[in-house]
Amino acid sequence: MADLFDSSPDGTPEPHADAPRPLADRLRPKALDEVIGQESVLGTDGPLGAMLAAGTLSSLILWGPPGVGKTTIARLLAKVTDLHFVQISAIFSGVPELRKVFEAARMRRQNGQGTLLFVDEIHRFNKAQQDGFLPHMEDGTILLIGATTENPSFELNAAVLSRAQVITLKRLSLADLERLAERAEREMGRKLPLTVEARDVLMEMADGDGRAMLNLIEQVMAWKVPGPLAPDALAKRLMRRAAKYDKSGDEHYNLISALHKSVRGSDPDAALYWFARMLEGGEDPRFLARRLTRMAVEDIGLADPQAQALCLDAWQTYERLGSPEGELALAQAVVYLALAPKSNAVYVAYKAARQLAQKTGSAMPPAHILNAPTKLMEEQGYGAGYQYDHDAQDGFSGQNYFPEGVKRPVLYAPPERGFERELKKRTEYFAKLRSRRSSA
Repeated sequence: MADLFDSSPDGTPEPHADAPRPLADRLRPKALDEVIGQESVLGTDGPLGAMLAAGTLSSLILWGPPGVGKTTIARLLAKVTDLHFVQISAIFSGVPELRKVFEAARMRRQNGQGTLLFVDEIHRFNKAQQDGFLPHMEDGTILLIGATTENPSFELNAAVLSRAQVITLKRLSLADLERLAERAEREMGRKLPLTVEARDVLMEMADGDGRAMLNLIEQVMAWKVPGPLAPDALAKRLMRRAAKYDKSGDEHYNLISALHKSVRGSDPDAALYWFARMLEGGEDPRFLARRLTRMAVEDIGLADPQAQALCLDAWQTYERLGSPEGELALAQAVVYLALAPKSNAVYVAYKAARQLAQKTGSAMPPAHILNAPTKLMEEQGYGAGYQYDHDAQDGFSGQNYFPEGVKRPVLYAPPERGFERELKKRTEYFAKLRSRRSSA
């Protein structure tokens, strides 16, 4: 095996030019304009394009899903800026390895050579390790480029973020993956042995990951088949790639947000899609049941009082049936909520009531609605003048129930949607009666 490797300038072994190389490595772009799918970042009007044009490259955090070119872009930035490229992974590196990297970069700097340090999975470093980069970033020993699949706002120190610009890289579109497939076919000198429909299925399997796409292509190209394969034949030979989903990470919150907003937007098809995406990703159906119930309370409320009860019934049905049968009850709740009339009037009123309660502090209720169980309290006027509503005309006295000095607010304003049309009539009716009683 020794003859398959050469030595790099720093002494580490590198593959010999004639050694076998994976397709993804052979197709690695040699210039930034060859990178597929990140034109909005690398173009002349993009943040990186503008930096390079101005000759002022700063430390960066490349944030994006796997297989979108984070490592490739870092390598090419080192090449364009004539910096020595050093790559480490936060998974395999600790404080001793970082000290060696910083010392080597310091020696390089004394000899007139800058260092671009690429840290893969930088979010896996703890706070102390992340803080260790700061002095070397500030004195110019290194130009840091970190790569992460997690939201930097949650995973990286504020001090690191303040010294680096976050660049967001997007998952590759089907059009981007098609360009990548065409590039692979040119490299291998032949077309993929797939029908048009199977070719589309292959790209869907890649799920926006360029590296995964090239690995799949390499597998397909190695098959000896008599003719183009149809989607069914392809599916038998290849396992569909698991969707990217972290039940405790950024994707978890992104998808539940998509589900919630699809329900709020009265789109049952989109809501079912995001519900299914979360289940396919391994989400706990009980979490979904809880969130659906919250949607019924927050976004539908009294516009359809049945919505909350239906969610609780679906939740209980799931608990009795389990998966997968019980998930159908949750799916029914998803559709019902999406098509139900929407109202956040009680939610808005509740928040306004909390704010008013905080503002008015410990203001006492008016004396006429206080009970007087003792003689002293009776002498203090407790309960004096209270009107028993059942004895009043229309069963409504119209008395004031807010503290003295607090101007009567309108907290609950029901819209004319669903059952709240009826509640709106009731509030208007009592408002008229109250006005008559006060004027009388």
